[in-house]
This record gives sequence, structure tokens and C-alpha cells, in this order.
Amino acid sequence: MSRREGSLDPQADSSISPLPHLEAKIRQTHSLARLLTKYAEQLLQEYVQHQGDPFGLPGFSPPRLPVAGLSAPAPGHAGLPVAEQLQLDAGALAALPPLLDVVRRRQAELNPRAPHLLRRLEDAARQARALGAAVEAVLAALGVELRGPQFEPAAASAAGVFPAKVLGLRVCGLYHEWVSRTEADLSQLVPGGPA
Repeated sequence: MSRREGSLDPQADSSISPLPHLEAKIRQTHSLARLLTKYAEQLLQEYVQHQGDPFGLPGFSPPRLPVAGLSAPAPGHAGLPVAEQLQLDAGALAALPPLLDVVRRRQAELNPRAPHLLRRLEDAARQARALGAAVEAVLAALGVELRGPQFEPAAASAAGVFPAKVLGLRVCGLYHEWVSRTEADLSQLVPGGPA
């Protein structure tokens, strides 16, 4: 049956390609990452505002506590193949929601009169899940096999008020770093973006 006779088989016409769908998925995921990067910056600023001194003071440099189950993007991350970068991004984004939930619960104890901050932390966990799922969808559309999580989600905890605040700052910072890194990694795939 010729195309004129009404064949609906997309394989019969080589001009129909999954490429526009893939490009749209990449653009949409990149736009989401760009938006969430801005939200992550706002979350970090709001988190600092609610912690009191010395967090908001100029020159304050909190100790970089290790976060069980997650680390910052490695210095060599940008030199990896894009598919591997996105796999690492997806793994980190999967590890973030339980960590953000721990921070939200602790902040509910420490700052019960900061409902906007608590809502932002809850939203950040949901947004990390959504972005992670979108990155996984891009990887699947590219034909990249998904690996298991590179970061094992772990319950983060810190004894004492100051260590809990520092841990929360670190988790919010990691959220910002990974969302920003994901945006940069996806930008390599956006048509017309950096090669």
C-alpha cells in the first residue's frame, strides 16, 4: 500500500522521525532544570535567612559535613560523556528527596514559624523527583541503559542544633549543585546549545 493509499505505518515513511519528539523532551527537561536552578538558589537563600547567626554573616564558612548517600559533582564530571553525566545526575536527583525530607522535618522542629521554608523544602523534594524522572526519560529516549542508583539514599542526621543547621545547609547546597549541573549537562543536548 502506498503512502497515498493511506498507510499509517510510520516506518513506511522515512521522513517521520522520532527526533522532533526527542528534541522536545530534551528542551522541556532542560527548561525544567533551568527553572529549578532558580528555585534552588531561592531555597538556599531562604534557608540561610532562617538559621540565624552566624549563617547570614559575611565570611561565615560552615564546615562541609559529609552527607550520607550523596556527594557534590566530581571535578571531572564535565569531562565525561554526556550520557554518563546524565546517569550521574539522575542518580543524585534520586538520592536528594529523602535528604530534603530529613531537612524539612528537622526545620519543622527548629523553625516551626517558617511555613514558607518548609513548603519550599517539600517542593524541592518533589521537584528533584520530577527532574530525575525527566532525565531518566531522556536517557531512555536516547537508548541509554539506566544504571542503578550511584548514590545510595541514606538517612542524614546530625546531633545538636548547629550541626543540624549545617547539614541542612549542605543538603540545600547539594540540591542546588546537582540541579545546576543537570541543567549544564542537558544544555549540551539542546539543539543550538553548546556542543
